[in-house]
Amino acid sequence: MRSRVAMVLAVVAVLLGGGMLVPAAYARLAGDDSGGSGGGAGSVAAPEPTAPEPPTLAAGPVSVNFSGEFFGWALMDRASGEISGSKNMASTSSTESMIKAWIVSDYLRQLGDKEPPASLKRDASLAIRDSNDGAANRVFAAAGGSYRDIPPNGQPGRVLKRAITICGLTDTRRGIMPPYEGYWSFTRMSPRDAVRLGDCIGDGKAAGPKWTKWVLDEMSKVRGSVKEQQATSGGGKWGIVDGLPAEIKAQGPVSIKNGWTPLNYDGNWHVNCLAVTEKWSLAVMLRYPQSKGLSYGAKVCASVATQLVTPQPGAALKVPQQPIGKL
Repeated sequence: MRSRVAMVLAVVAVLLGGGMLVPAAYARLAGDDSGGSGGGAGSVAAPEPTAPEPPTLAAGPVSVNFSGEFFGWALMDRASGEISGSKNMASTSSTESMIKAWIVSDYLRQLGDKEPPASLKRDASLAIRDSNDGAANRVFAAAGGSYRDIPPNGQPGRVLKRAITICGLTDTRRGIMPPYEGYWSFTRMSPRDAVRLGDCIGDGKAAGPKWTKWVLDEMSKVRGSVKEQQATSGGGKWGIVDGLPAEIKAQGPVSIKNGWTPLNYDGNWHVNCLAVTEKWSLAVMLRYPQSKGLSYGAKVCASVATQLVTPQPGAALKVPQQPIGKL
């Protein structure tokens, strides 16, 4: 009798224990919705949204409804050295005032740690900020350039030859259009050489350790709109810089040097845009009918820059995928 009572009590104890264990196990399977800090073994924290990468310029397709004789562009990723661009990015056009950035850099590099005369330093600034031709001519002469000392057989002069050697240019050559043979503005350069030139200025090879920051700073202070043009100088703050979003401009200075001239011998505007930042170097080179005006070329340069912005500004925040936690 006593043994039967003990057996019954044991069975009851097992049943009661099981009844208490089942809800606890169910609770573990269902998870805790009480908002407590402990959480269940299978609970998954809500993923945090991640901000997109800051925009930059990167290789990509460019489509421009261009009407003219020449349209080429190139973009260098300055971290990797890779150059992308139009199929004709190795073809050449006259540099016009874009080459002034090299002329100034070449002169200052030769000075080393010395200061230039105050008048020439002012000329160097005016040549870049206002694209002043007279000032550029004086700096060109101080750098060793001369219109009267033209090497034979179409070879480049000393100033241009140094650009080819120091910056690793492969397509650049002296302009040979009479009567302008040897003029710095008629230097023939390709878009891919133009971005190499921009990188050469940016990395310090062009102007040297003392003067690189000064040159880039002057290029970031180019002034004047398309409408502010004079006979031998003019406003050059347009083009690529107008196509960049505020998010890129806020990352640091954008150093630019444009070149532009309406030439009677072919009836075209020759327009070039060059921009350099710590991350990239971009060049756009154009020839198109004078009837379209300078603003046409400025807008084409801006359009190329805008199309290469990656990612586009205002991109939605991305929520990373979260794997389902194990039970």
